[in-house]
Amino acid sequence: MTESDSPNQRQRRKPGALSAEILGVLSESDEALTPGEILELLPEGLSYSAVVTTLTRLYEKEVVTRERSGRAYRYRATGDQTALVAWRMGRILDTEADHASVLTRFVSALNEQDEQLLRDLLNKQDD
Repeated sequence: MTESDSPNQRQRRKPGALSAEILGVLSESDEALTPGEILELLPEGLSYSAVVTTLTRLYEKEVVTRERSGRAYRYRATGDQTALVAWRMGRILDTEADHASVLTRFVSALNEQDEQLLRDLLNKQDD
């Protein structure tokens, strides 16, 4: 049996994947949710503490808000799925010192329509 075949081996999520799943659940909810309620809506195999830790980090980054509800907190996303994607893009950009190179490569990889949309959006900012 190889290491990858080990029954105790858990498949690791990509960085930010759990945050994205949790924010997806919160974005789809009309009300603030407790960590336990969020856990019930996520795929099996997660621990309560993993959800609480992720929520705490998201709160510290101001991606979610929280309010006391008895002994627990209820969490709510501060934006929709597009806000999450924009936040993640910003986080990724912040990991690189040379923002100009990263942004240049990003723009050059866009299709024509998205590149034009980006140019139009940037031009609106100048107005």
